[in-house]
Amino acid sequence: MPARSSSVALAVLAAALGFFVDAYDLLLYSIVRNQSLKGIGLEGEALLSTGIDLLNAQLIGMLLGGIGWGVWGDRHGRRSVLFGSIVLYSAATFANGFIDTIGAYAACRFIAGLGLAGELGAGVTLVAELMTPQQRGYGTMIVAAVGVLGVVTASLVGDTFPWRTAYFIGGGLGFLLLLLRLGVSESLLFDRTKALPVSRGNFLALFTTPDRLKRYACLILVAMPIWYAIAILVTFAPELGLALGLPEAPKAGMAILLYYLALTGGDLTNGYLSQRLQTRKRIIAAFMLLTAASGAAYFALGGASLNLFYAICFLLGWSSGYWAIFITVSAEQFGTNLRATAAVTAPNFVRGLTALLTLAFKNLKPLLGTVPGAALIGVLVLLLALVALFQLEETYGKDLDYLEPV
Repeated sequence: MPARSSSVALAVLAAALGFFVDAYDLLLYSIVRNQSLKGIGLEGEALLSTGIDLLNAQLIGMLLGGIGWGVWGDRHGRRSVLFGSIVLYSAATFANGFIDTIGAYAACRFIAGLGLAGELGAGVTLVAELMTPQQRGYGTMIVAAVGVLGVVTASLVGDTFPWRTAYFIGGGLGFLLLLLRLGVSESLLFDRTKALPVSRGNFLALFTTPDRLKRYACLILVAMPIWYAIAILVTFAPELGLALGLPEAPKAGMAILLYYLALTGGDLTNGYLSQRLQTRKRIIAAFMLLTAASGAAYFALGGASLNLFYAICFLLGWSSGYWAIFITVSAEQFGTNLRATAAVTAPNFVRGLTALLTLAFKNLKPLLGTVPGAALIGVLVLLLALVALFQLEETYGKDLDYLEPV
């Protein structure tokens, strides 16, 4: 029986607000990174190395939180994840405004990562299970559109207020959004599985058969180019811009704002095209190739002028804007008893494994140089992602009313 339109609307809103806080938090950290580290006494090279370490703390928190929230979502419901995750994220982000040491900063980023891990995956899973197979892509489009507001809000707050106040505002917004989720209904497909003698939320089951392991590993690899661009090319735009030959370092806040605005625009484009052309894989493949072209332009032309550098960051964001549709595909790849586990953990494994990319960049930088090190990582990531994409099935219009044999 299809869900009521009001239930669908609230589920889409819940997922959209998840993307809002997701985009807000990640953009805000990148904007206030240097300002906040200087505020607690760091200078020079320590801004880059410590900035990487703090980003990695948050990404590792997302990796671990993704496992916990994904399993919880399949065992206790998608709705409960939407409440628990935002409470944890909001408390940690608010506390972040009080820190005075690197240890405390890392702890807040780690806990915020734990909380943020459940937001978008659980929301998109709920939307996918409540909407008809032919309409799910439009739900993704709406989620992406609200994500733009998170980008804009983080940019305005990060540029207008002191960094401590910016974190206070982020925590307060999280608690406010929590109140708006009180009317969200549980997934009908999930409710049906509770009465069945089937294993739910078994994270290890993703690895116990060759087929499931292949699906899961390929999903993770498909999204790695997005986070390569975010975590290296855009977050460290000041260092890379100077290494490319720009006389003035690009502002991280401007590069990140342009990238994220374009990223959410790309998500809208992907959602629309996947519906019109009735395909997920071909759209992702096309945008992945555009990401490769934009990355090549970044290294070949980014040093010509500051305006051109910013324009390339915008193009890079638009071309790699398949994050929301990637999470939809993650939900569509698995049965109801493992769907939240896969859809929540996969994007957070992508984020967590980004720590390997930033650590590789950190170690290749003194060996190969800033630009060659970043470029080599990008080539390897994109090649693996393209190969992985063509191992996945097309999921447009797929009926999600089935279970994984566990």
